[in-house]
Amino acid sequence: MVSPSISTAQLTELLTGCRELHRPSQHQLYQHYYAFALSICLRYLHDRDLAVEAVNDGFLKVFQELSHFDTERYPDLAGSLRGWLRRIMVRTAIDQFRANNRHAFHTSLDDVEPTYVDAAHSPLDALSFEELLQLITSLPPACRAVFNLHVIDGYTHEEIAEQLRISVGASKSNLFKARAHLKSLLKRQHHHAYPQYVR
Repeated sequence: MVSPSISTAQLTELLTGCRELHRPSQHQLYQHYYAFALSICLRYLHDRDLAVEAVNDGFLKVFQELSHFDTERYPDLAGSLRGWLRRIMVRTAIDQFRANNRHAFHTSLDDVEPTYVDAAHSPLDALSFEELLQLITSLPPACRAVFNLHVIDGYTHEEIAEQLRISVGASKSNLFKARAHLKSLLKRQHHHAYPQYVR
């Protein structure tokens, strides 16, 4: 994660160096944002080696596309850069996920339930972010991808369908399955959030 002590001027200078293919600048940017990028990729990829590979692929894209990121356009340069980098890492992790989970997509993403409820709010909202991330690791790969994209990263079902190359119905169905799985898990663990499901 980027050091809180880095100033806007320093970050601007660092990005300028990266655009000029200055290797020490690229290395410094990579080091600053590595933990942040890895935390994103690990949400989609259980295997740490695959997540690290996705991070490295993502940073290659960052350096290739950095000329399109206008540093003068954003008043909050650090926040905007994190958001831009996050989108690249999500896309890269999803590409890696698709390449390594083709079977999961055929067996569960295309198995659309005829009915589902897509609740905007659920007792999962009572969990801390760290608790939620820990629970997500127990989800089947396809459900985990949809849940991450929709609940954590804020994508619409239409956007998810486009990214994962599935139908909107399959996206909604797998979000429903993910929430049902998490509810069952909370019940088994006697978790403090579970009683809110039965009120």
